[in-house]
Amino acid sequence: MRRWRRPLPALLLALAASAVLARQDDDAADAGRIVFPAEASQGALVFGRVPPGSEVRYGARSLRVSGWGTVVFGLGRNEAGPVEVTVVPPEGAPVTERIRVAARDWPVERVDGVPPKTVSPPPEIAARIQREQARVTAARERDDDRTDFARQFVWPVEGRISGRFGSGRVYNGQAAPSGHSGMDIAVPTGTPVKAPAAGTVTFAEPDLYLTGGTVVIDHGFGVSSNFLHLSRIDVQVGDRVEQGQAFAAVGATGRATGPHLHWGMNWFDVRVDPLLVLERGD
Repeated sequence: MRRWRRPLPALLLALAASAVLARQDDDAADAGRIVFPAEASQGALVFGRVPPGSEVRYGARSLRVSGWGTVVFGLGRNEAGPVEVTVVPPEGAPVTERIRVAARDWPVERVDGVPPKTVSPPPEIAARIQREQARVTAARERDDDRTDFARQFVWPVEGRISGRFGSGRVYNGQAAPSGHSGMDIAVPTGTPVKAPAAGTVTFAEPDLYLTGGTVVIDHGFGVSSNFLHLSRIDVQVGDRVEQGQAFAAVGATGRATGPHLHWGMNWFDVRVDPLLVLERGD
């Protein structure tokens, strides 16, 4: 009796089709899942995954959901937690996810030799600072439907970290009212500053009183980066920058005692730690 054998090409085709169907089943199952970390640190940018088309709320904000189901939000320096995220899938009942918040230690950094007028400004200078900061705050309120934030971020410059996010600051012996808003990287004046992720320039001014040359790049979904104390700015509002593209140069403008790059990040008005964002993909 002769045994029938399936031709090898047909067998391989059948196996490939089975693998595709299995992958489609897995993708369909993943698309229906709600995934958030059980715990996140103060100052973290938190990423989650929900079924595409879901409605998601965190606090008073309705979160954008990407076509892949990605959502993002920030935890402030002083967030005690736990925090709750409410997800309403396209099909199904609302689900509330609780995320523990890991507390961090915030050391105090003393900075001496700062121009006195930048520590205790006279009334007319204080009014100018307030106007300038209001413009920067407005630039951070954009909620563009872009997912540039979802890529792994890279360092805008390479150098020694001279100031850390969240640390208490004492300028010329006077304590600042809030923690340090970003990360300082000590590098020489003129060092090119590269975009840590792609985005759109939403603010670019060469001479703010406290922050000197200042650029804000929006990465979508409320996530933005700000770069301070720049000696030169090579972009203008509305420009698109790609990851790794040089757009400015390091300086010591504004309230600075030496050349360095201050890199801060925000989710809307919530300041987050750039170092944690960099470590996310490690």
